[in-house]
Amino acid sequence: MVGLEEKIDPVKLGKIADVLKVISHPVRLEVLEMLQQVDSMSVAEIRGRISVEQSLLSHHLIKMKDKGVLTSFRKGKNIFYVLAIPEITSIFDCMRHCSI
Repeated sequence: MVGLEEKIDPVKLGKIADVLKVISHPVRLEVLEMLQQVDSMSVAEIRGRISVEQSLLSHHLIKMKDKGVLTSFRKGKNIFYVLAIPEITSIFDCMRHCSI
């Protein structure tokens, strides 16, 4: 339990809330879980593992990139995505042990 002297700065809490909002979608969580396993994945590789339309996947990736959850780089014609906040995947440990 966090004591009063260990309160998180309200500005940081706002940023954390923004990140939690942007990842609170099953497709986005699935992308994060995949990127937890590898250093980077191309859009085509991600699309091959998730059954969503290319345009919808791109929308999800851009949203996460805009909020600083992912970064990307281009290699030839392909765009690769990488976790910008590797620690974010610790949320999966929490979810695995959740009784929901």
